[in-house]
Order: sequence, then C-alpha cells, then structure tokens
Amino acid sequence: MGTIILIILVLALIGALPTWPHSRNWGYAPSGITGLIVLILLVMLLTGRL
Repeated sequence: MGTIILIILVLALIGALPTWPHSRNWGYAPSGITGLIVLILLVMLLTGRL
C-alpha cells in the first residue's frame, strides 16, 4: 500500500513541474509542495508508520 502511494506521489511530482504550458506561471510551488509530501511519506515509510 505504501509503495503504491509513493508511486502515485512521484507521478504527481513529475506532473507538477512547470514545463507544461498551462502551469508555466505557477513557478516551482506545486512541485515543491508535492516533493515535501513525498519526503514526509518516505520518512514515514522508513520508520514503519505507514
């Protein structure tokens, strides 16, 4: 279950990169927030709380 969540969040991180025409003016905020969530879930996965 944790691996599936991690894969989905990595795909969301790739999708949030500001390379798409509709999101160029967003900056790096969406990918930064998604990266933070991936980091938190990775730590939770490694400590066994997920």
